[in-house]
Amino acid sequence: MKTCFLFPGQGAQYPGMGKDLWEASEEVKKLFTLASGVTGMDVEKLLFEGSEEELKATDKTQIAVTLVNVASSMMLKSRGIEPEGAAGFSLGEYSALHEAGVIRLQDIFPIVKARGELMEQAARNLDSKGGSAGMAAVVGLTLDTAKEVMEKLAGEEVFAANFSSPRQIVLAGTAAGLDKAEGVFKEAGARRYIRLKVSAPFHSPLLEEAKIGLAKVLENYTFSDPVIPVYANATGRKITSGEEAKELCLRQAVSTVLWVELEENLLAAGYERFVEAGPGMVLCGLWKGFTSDFPCQPAGTLESIEKIV
Repeated sequence: MKTCFLFPGQGAQYPGMGKDLWEASEEVKKLFTLASGVTGMDVEKLLFEGSEEELKATDKTQIAVTLVNVASSMMLKSRGIEPEGAAGFSLGEYSALHEAGVIRLQDIFPIVKARGELMEQAARNLDSKGGSAGMAAVVGLTLDTAKEVMEKLAGEEVFAANFSSPRQIVLAGTAAGLDKAEGVFKEAGARRYIRLKVSAPFHSPLLEEAKIGLAKVLENYTFSDPVIPVYANATGRKITSGEEAKELCLRQAVSTVLWVELEENLLAAGYERFVEAGPGMVLCGLWKGFTSDFPCQPAGTLESIEKIV
């Protein structure tokens, strides 16, 4: 069965995630030790004792989610479940690039640590008395309708960050921009408008400062050509080389995640089994909203991994 691993991004985190994997595997324990060593952060304390608010901070979340993503993949492969393709949502794209052999294990954690710090700083520069910059999900409108509504918000500090499913779009903006968008989208008939558990306006021009800093960071790392197909957020298409992967990581920071287009390309490539390797079930939910022909299975806990056949 042709299998694709899907890796979640920021927003999927929760306190205590990954502890059952850590307890069950010496390999995962070594992974945690590696992550702590290269980041200078006590990752066990962060994941197992950190509060929801602490895990929400971008500079911490990116390490935490990436760690559980990689640990989940390790556990899956230890049980004979191997991917023939990979894709990751937002931050999860870095886990997918590691899975495809583009980013080395010892490099992924310092890269996402730097990415998180740069994004956190850029986001805090956008904060105001009205609140923090961030993101919101809009549910219940078609993508075409949502795009029309966004035209009415031209000039406001709010942007289309993710085309997540055929009836969900995610916005990124300043506090004022997101407040403005809520009224406009509800007036257009949106069923729900949900503020997300993230602390930065990802995938929008508001993070240009972080993109510039990230470019300097990535100059220090080699990106190899993929050994299995891996798909990009910024294009929805398969990445052809390590150099292209690096360029797309930069573009991803400030451009819309084309997840629906990416899902279409995964189906066209003939994948039959989709496994969400990481915390939560966000991507399985998005996949269900896209198609029911090929289900997505969560695999972020030991219990869920043991159910996959």
